[in-house]
Amino acid sequence: MSQSLSELVKNQNYQLGQLTPSIVLYEPSFEGWLSAVFYVYSNHLQDDTSLQLIAQDCYVPSLFAHAISVETNANHAERVLTKLNQLLGRSGMRNLLWGFLSEKDNIGTTLFQVVKYAINYPSRHIMDDLGNLNVLELVQTVKSVGREKHRMEAFVRFEHTVEDIYFARVEPDFNVLPLIGEHFRQRYQDQHWAIYDLARGYGIYYNKSQSTPKRPAALQTITEFDEAVLRNPASIHSEDEQRYQRFWQGYFTNVNIKERKNPRLHKQYLPQRYWKYLSEKQVLPNAQHLKKQR
Repeated sequence: MSQSLSELVKNQNYQLGQLTPSIVLYEPSFEGWLSAVFYVYSNHLQDDTSLQLIAQDCYVPSLFAHAISVETNANHAERVLTKLNQLLGRSGMRNLLWGFLSEKDNIGTTLFQVVKYAINYPSRHIMDDLGNLNVLELVQTVKSVGREKHRMEAFVRFEHTVEDIYFARVEPDFNVLPLIGEHFRQRYQDQHWAIYDLARGYGIYYNKSQSTPKRPAALQTITEFDEAVLRNPASIHSEDEQRYQRFWQGYFTNVNIKERKNPRLHKQYLPQRYWKYLSEKQVLPNAQHLKKQR
């Protein structure tokens, strides 16, 4: 005869309602993850081999796993951040942040295992130990995030609007918007511009009127945007933008040498998932008006 769930629990020397949490849920922010790390160590859970740290918005409830939610606590997060800065230095903290921005399902646990390794062996340069599977996974993830950051900086296409704002839509694989903002802030200080991440529902905005001759303006986060504009940005294009796009499409069409086409190499350097946001890729095959008359 099969045992009841309560009998199984009692046989394992546990009491119902007093199970040690094997899953710690954190609010989906870096500060939330830092708060979860503080909770783990303050409750002496770090040696539990089954422990997982999972973002609240990624957690799928389980019948057998015991999960507990941890609220973000700025003081706790700051204390953990200070300790990790001492252990890992600037480059190590960069790896943790970039890894977190990958938004991988298991990244919270991977980062915790790396942190635990650093705390257990404070004299080691743990980021160089690729024999540790968690460190290896983090290093590989950071490389992927770095590639996406580089591509976003290269492939973002701004479109001039009737409100004199240069607007771009993106949909990156990873949450790289916090990483690319400074690149554009330094280069386009004399323009109003915004970049909106369609996949994550937020963007960054630069207001040039708040800049000074010595310092560019701070970036602002935008969370609300007109859905009609997101679906059809051409509805707010300025006349200049319409001309620029025609000129650029014409140049792209005519500079192309048909005999030297290499689609495979082209997609390797410019993945197809970016094409829908590139104006030069919107040229229709029968766009005869763009072809140079010979």
